[in-house]
Amino acid sequence: MRRTALLVSAALLTGLLPLASASAAAGADEPAPVPVDRFEGEVPFAGQPADGIFTWGSDSDDPPRLALTARTDAPEGDKVLTGSYDISGYGGFTHDFAAALPAHDWSAHKGIRFWWEGRGSGKKISFEIKDGGAHGEASELWTTSFADDFTGWKQIEIPFTDFTYRTDYQPVGGIDQVLGLTQMWGYAVTLPVGVKGEFAMDGVELYGKADQSLRASVTTDAAVHPVKEGGTADVRVSVATTGSAPIDEPVTVAYESTGGTADPDKDYTPVRGTITFPAGTVSGTSRTIHVRTLKDRSAEPAETIPLKLTVTGAKAPAESPQVVVDAHGLPYLDPKLPVRKRVADLVSRMSLEEKAGQMTQAERGAVTAQGDIAAYDLGSLLSGGGSTPTPNTPAAWAKMIDGFQLRTQATRFQIPLIYGVDAVHGHNNLVGSTIMPHNIGIGATRDPELAERTGAVTASEVRATGIPWDFAPCLCVTRDERWGRSYESFGEDPALVQSMETVIQGFQGRANGSDLDRDDKVLATAKHFVGDGGTEYGSSTTGTYKTDQGVTKVTRQQLEAVHLAPFGTAVDRGVGTVMPSYSSLDILGDGQGAVKMHARADMINGVLKGRMGFDGFVISDWNAIDQLPGDYASHVRTSVNAGLDMMMVPYSYKDFTATLIDEAKAGRISGKRIDDAVSRILTQKFRLGLFEHPYADTGGAADIGSAQHRAVARQAAAESQVLLKNDGGLLPLKKSQKVYVAGSNADDIGNQTGGWTITWQGSSGKITDGTTILDGMRRAGGDVTYSKDASAPTAGYDVGVVVVGETPYAEGVGDVGNGNDLELTAADKAAVDKVCAAMKCVVLTVSGRPQLIGDRLAETDALVASWLPGTEGDGVADVLYGKRSFTGQLPVTWPKSESQLPINVGDTAYDPQFPYGWGLTTLTKVPAGGSATLRALALVATAADRAGSAAAGRPAVTKARLLVQQRIGTTITPATAKPFADADHLLLTGHYASAVAKLKEAYEAAG
Repeated sequence: MRRTALLVSAALLTGLLPLASASAAAGADEPAPVPVDRFEGEVPFAGQPADGIFTWGSDSDDPPRLALTARTDAPEGDKVLTGSYDISGYGGFTHDFAAALPAHDWSAHKGIRFWWEGRGSGKKISFEIKDGGAHGEASELWTTSFADDFTGWKQIEIPFTDFTYRTDYQPVGGIDQVLGLTQMWGYAVTLPVGVKGEFAMDGVELYGKADQSLRASVTTDAAVHPVKEGGTADVRVSVATTGSAPIDEPVTVAYESTGGTADPDKDYTPVRGTITFPAGTVSGTSRTIHVRTLKDRSAEPAETIPLKLTVTGAKAPAESPQVVVDAHGLPYLDPKLPVRKRVADLVSRMSLEEKAGQMTQAERGAVTAQGDIAAYDLGSLLSGGGSTPTPNTPAAWAKMIDGFQLRTQATRFQIPLIYGVDAVHGHNNLVGSTIMPHNIGIGATRDPELAERTGAVTASEVRATGIPWDFAPCLCVTRDERWGRSYESFGEDPALVQSMETVIQGFQGRANGSDLDRDDKVLATAKHFVGDGGTEYGSSTTGTYKTDQGVTKVTRQQLEAVHLAPFGTAVDRGVGTVMPSYSSLDILGDGQGAVKMHARADMINGVLKGRMGFDGFVISDWNAIDQLPGDYASHVRTSVNAGLDMMMVPYSYKDFTATLIDEAKAGRISGKRIDDAVSRILTQKFRLGLFEHPYADTGGAADIGSAQHRAVARQAAAESQVLLKNDGGLLPLKKSQKVYVAGSNADDIGNQTGGWTITWQGSSGKITDGTTILDGMRRAGGDVTYSKDASAPTAGYDVGVVVVGETPYAEGVGDVGNGNDLELTAADKAAVDKVCAAMKCVVLTVSGRPQLIGDRLAETDALVASWLPGTEGDGVADVLYGKRSFTGQLPVTWPKSESQLPINVGDTAYDPQFPYGWGLTTLTKVPAGGSATLRALALVATAADRAGSAAAGRPAVTKARLLVQQRIGTTITPATAKPFADADHLLLTGHYASAVAKLKEAYEAAG
């Protein structure tokens, strides 16, 4: 039984009898209309995952007001859907079918129709249908519109052939970009903007019979068929039908080789003929066209042989296939030549248009006509956050990217694409991948070797899906925890960030780039150059953002010491690409004021490429050049001349390439600058081995999410846990204890992994595979009872564990003041209060930044900063139950109040809740001996300084730190906090004796 039929109740069938009779009179084979919405109350006002109608808009005022209204003039039934609207941005309403039930099959019908009460406004009203995907909010959108140029009721009929694919829809982007009609999830109406209005709608239904040209289609096995010179290309032509029924009328396909850049009878033997699929042919039947190429023994670029297909009786392919004779004999194709010679040869052959294409990166969902990859010679594609294939599996990723890569073979020089993703804590767009702790947690580990291993696991999983480029790591130095991106930073101390840059070697391998062609390495991206972690609160001009994309005001010395230092380290480590920041930089005293980083030639050309000697390429951030002042030509001209080599222009790749070409022809961008940009890009493509191996090597796909990879993530989660308080040695827990677990983040993998997980913003709930903290505690063998809101009785337990904190966010959406703060939710506070009043308690904060918990600190026996630990809750359980010791240290200062922000190590006035570097330990004996022991450790540290021995110096400082922490206890004062924090900075910079001296100062201040 078709899913659409399930909507039709017995009463509804009775009401439709007249329609069915009318249909029968019109033609015995014409199907009866199938209702989608009658608006009699059979479909509720509700949203996903339920079946229902709901409104939406760009802000709180934009969603329309809806009602089911009884009308005597209702075209169908007794009620109609009515609404009023006054929309400034965008707004409308949707009917999504129930996500828990199968999608609907609309393929037997010609189109969709509905009654609309016209107001004669002349405005266009968009009507969309939802095809494919997991449910109505994760589907393709196919759109058309009608004009409200009439008055009174009118039935609007829209054949399915009128709908076009909507390219700008995120987060899903494209699925297969084919209106299949067999998996439909509903419809949506977008109402006019800028006018107050009312509307009425009734009787949405499917009508008519789909003719064979809609149900049957002719396809080819590929749009591009590369073949070596002298070989034969086999082009398979198939006929297919919706629902796989045999065709009921003959289908003919006339074919002819015509046009292209190859010469008939010289480069290939011309072909012409007709293929006939008789009536009754089974769906999926194929025939093959053979195109034989000829050898002429000269070195040549690739040459194309289009096959013109003329189809009768079915829908023709969206584009005709073409055979491509591979480029051959040219120096740039010789892998034995040095990369610089290959690059120079290739650049010397390229046209301005081809060079402009290499400098262009588009979002994969925007390339609805995949022939644009060759037509515009695109150099790169990316998946934005949440832009994934369906199904979201490793095989689907590889197939999708290979399909894009195939298109490049139809260009003269067959330059492969470089595909990029934001894999910022594992291959985080891919369901089932290994999700690492976010960088803030990696910084807490103080373990450079482990950071490198997390990068290696990420690189392996990313490359196994056909992706050679990762927009990571973020080398921002976070200076204000109100920033929504603060969890993307390793910490507030540039020395800590620099120490964690071992992750670059995890991604890329050796600094000289010689490992980049391995099947487990990817090109890394140092971002965001420079100063994005220092933006002032309230300085952002992007929408409702407060801090993100704002202005960083610094002296030249502060810029060099804090924000630039990590990028110098990244260049030394051979990082392949650098991404500038959305933010502006205001260097005090330089006379320029605040200038967007994408326009700062002094920093990109001057400092990064000049002084630091960066030899990779610079990629813009998402649509970032659109934030520059002036018109679009100015955006392009300014950014390219500032030193950007490739532009991430997700949906405007055509405008960008055209403008870049115009600016170059006018002399406003020099040929030398363009050649430099293209050379840098091609250098990395050659290093990655893409010319020899453009397609996915999926040999490592079996390791994605493997036990071995998850073991690394588990260790990282464990080492990232920072024990801030542990009165009476409550931790580690004992398996014999009865433990009461509560809190919003105890059993939520989505909250635990945070933003940039499966989608850009992330989301709560079971969004991917992994173990929650609660799962981990149970698997550790603990005697655990769980009550999320602490509503279950609390008597009879030895200890409580309350896991609280944040829900996911990303970028400026998470800025404090933009709907977010640093306070626990009311529900989390209530859970803490109830559990901690009833028993000894441990509070874990799962969050991207410190939470303000000072007012509950006294009632909390133990406090753990869990950060965003990723998919491996087992790692958190490992330290809770003593399988591993707590070793993490604060990567940022933990404030007492929001009014203290920004607060950072090195500040003159420094009075935190917990200082930078703080982190208690378990299972480790704290040194005894007090001042005498500190004096002895100072001697060891001094000797280590002289010998330059980290192996001796670091343990000495660590022992001193543990001793001093025990002395300070829970009474942290400015006199103890400041030298304590300074000591950790000195340790990271290799000043061991000075670090111990600062710790001695803190010890003495503790009294």
